[in-house]
Amino acid sequence: MQFDDDADLDTSEVQDVRGSRIPGGKATVGGGIAGLIALVLGLLFGVGPDQLGLSSGDEEPAASSSSVAQVQQNCRTGQDANTKEDCRIVAVVNSLQDYWRPEFQLRGGTYSPAQTVLFGGRVGTACGAASSAVGPFYCPGDRKVYLDLGFFDELRTEFGSSGGPFAQAYVVAHEYGHHVQNLMGTLQRSQDGRTGQNSNAVKVELQADCYAGVWARHATRTPDDRTGRPLITSLTGADIREGLDAAAAVGDDRIQERFQGRVTPETWTHGSAEQRQRWFYEGYRTGDMGRCNTFR
Repeated sequence: MQFDDDADLDTSEVQDVRGSRIPGGKATVGGGIAGLIALVLGLLFGVGPDQLGLSSGDEEPAASSSSVAQVQQNCRTGQDANTKEDCRIVAVVNSLQDYWRPEFQLRGGTYSPAQTVLFGGRVGTACGAASSAVGPFYCPGDRKVYLDLGFFDELRTEFGSSGGPFAQAYVVAHEYGHHVQNLMGTLQRSQDGRTGQNSNAVKVELQADCYAGVWARHATRTPDDRTGRPLITSLTGADIREGLDAAAAVGDDRIQERFQGRVTPETWTHGSAEQRQRWFYEGYRTGDMGRCNTFR
């Protein structure tokens, strides 16, 4: 995956709070066993920590601004995105929103952009306080995606993904799939408390995978608002294989087998490795979000 070296990045779409403290951090999820249980239960690549009872109850702390703000200082151009991990995330977010904005217009809707918050350790959100242990997530309460970049190392070392730039892009695109669902009113279908292979929770996650694939199909043809040229200039078959590998690595069956030694389909919340790969590829193959109806 390559970006246009001369493109200007829009850092306003990413809030960098790494190194900052959150107010009232008493109700975060810790690492170790607590974090592992959270991952096995399925918040990984999911929506707000309140779904697993990780919220702070009465308090809804907001992330404070970082004095470092590395992204705003260091991520200026597509060349930065080609050489720096955090700048790559900025570029992917820019590309995603460049795609979804006109896509909504074509369908008679209005796309509202979502910020991505880069944090380290723990963070406060409108969905409650959370730690890095819960993995990347989308909070519908404040319409933001939350991501600790350290997760990408864990994706390789703990979950067996081959990793790579597009594996990272897939993760971010999946979370923006949840934002699309939130805007369309389908995200709430995962809130019925049910789990299992045919649950709405799984169907919502698979649809977000499909939406990630749809964006990938169009990424190299989506003009950037600032230059009129695609921000992503190259996306190869090897890149797509990285995405498919990452999707498989976070399948419920793979995670359960790896961390609890057995597969329990009745507790699935995100879908199997095969399902996640299949729906990501369906989105990529067709490039049509209308083909992402996992609820049929």
